[in-house]
Amino acid sequence: MLDLNRQHAQTPRSKLGFSLARTEAEVQEAQRIRFKVFAEEMGAKIPNADHGLDIDRFDAFCDHLLVRDSENSKVVGTYRMLPPEQAVRAGGYYSETEFDMTRLANLRDRMVEVGRSCVHQDYRDGATITQLWSGLADYIGKNGHEYLIGCASISMSDGGHYAASVYDKVHKLHGAPSEYRVFPHYPLPLHALNRNLEVTVPPLIKGYLRLGAYIAGQPAWDPDFNTADLFILLPVSRMNPKYAKHFMLNPS
Repeated sequence: MLDLNRQHAQTPRSKLGFSLARTEAEVQEAQRIRFKVFAEEMGAKIPNADHGLDIDRFDAFCDHLLVRDSENSKVVGTYRMLPPEQAVRAGGYYSETEFDMTRLANLRDRMVEVGRSCVHQDYRDGATITQLWSGLADYIGKNGHEYLIGCASISMSDGGHYAASVYDKVHKLHGAPSEYRVFPHYPLPLHALNRNLEVTVPPLIKGYLRLGAYIAGQPAWDPDFNTADLFILLPVSRMNPKYAKHFMLNPS
């Protein structure tokens, strides 16, 4: 497995490495880049945003993955992970604020939730994404989680037509079995949207699907972030070896 404390891949521009946040100051670095991307760039309505941080009630229970540029010590990407024992303490998973997850009750003690993924606009390339995926793969492997869940967001800047078309494109091939199905509390009104646009699947969602993830239900509408959220379910046993190997860098 990988060592979260080590540096990994290099690009001609920078040296990138991943680690888990160990201090409150490092957690705030994750919250700061989230604010920059979600609020300043995407226009999300962030509560209590006076200090330029994206904070919610789940942060205190999560582990925060950081991708840092060692040349300037800047955090350029982040993910947060909520393991099952911490989800109990938090009163549930973040995804439950958007979806009815009743059918996944028998999986709860084996699944980790991932979310709040973002990358600084100057670092949106394969090297940064690979670091995020590598850190996530290492975390899951070390902690023995069997299922990965999370909400993958799609922009609704066009009113939702793009999101509806992405959903139609991916769910036919990657829809979850009925026993894994979840149900949005506030469904995207698919019936009122154009679902036939020629669209490119967002890179993060494409990455999940290549690894073997399911789309486990219709999209939920998140009005605060103005996104349509797809519920992703990835049984680790289904992980595509070809792509898993690509993200597991420098095994030790």
